[in-house]
Amino acid sequence: MRTIIFDMDGTLVNSGTSITNTVNYVRENLGFEKMEKNYILEKVNDPTINTAKFFYGTESITQQQKELFENHYKETCLEDLELYEGVFELIDDLSSEFVLTVATNANSNFAKKMLSHLEIEKYFKTIVGYDSVKKPKPNPEMINKILDKHNIEKENAQLVGDSHKDIIAAKNAGVDWVLVNWGFSNYKKDAIQNIKELEERIYNKFK
Repeated sequence: MRTIIFDMDGTLVNSGTSITNTVNYVRENLGFEKMEKNYILEKVNDPTINTAKFFYGTESITQQQKELFENHYKETCLEDLELYEGVFELIDDLSSEFVLTVATNANSNFAKKMLSHLEIEKYFKTIVGYDSVKKPKPNPEMINKILDKHNIEKENAQLVGDSHKDIIAAKNAGVDWVLVNWGFSNYKKDAIQNIKELEERIYNKFK
């Protein structure tokens, strides 16, 4: 049995509008000014910064911040939401040969709502969000949870993501990884540039 573990935001779906609007909603409620969309998306997956401190001025996410974010995101997570070009066809093709799963730092209920709205939730056997684990990515717990659930060996798994948090998580879990360049980051090298390249990379690993 083989699995492809997908990140969601910035990999499968373009959810940049709802993420940035929600971050700015929380910031405004805390008395901070809005940040530019591209700046938020650049920093939201940066493993070198404390995101709570960077966005909200606290050492860790407070209950107030969590509630503000989740209440707003629940209402707006479908805003301008779309699949990246070619994703539906890729998922449809892969589903006959692989166990497809999702490891996302989003809330799993929101993830299911978003993927269902885009008509691809049915393809994923497991969707793991931050609320399903003690430590989200870059910790490998999400990946290990998926491997354990489906009894899959590490060499039979591959993670696809758009951020260094994804890659660090994959390395920490000991699984192969693919970095894609159509999400919230912009990599000059070592990244897959389009869906065709990604599909070739996946099949080349498992041929």
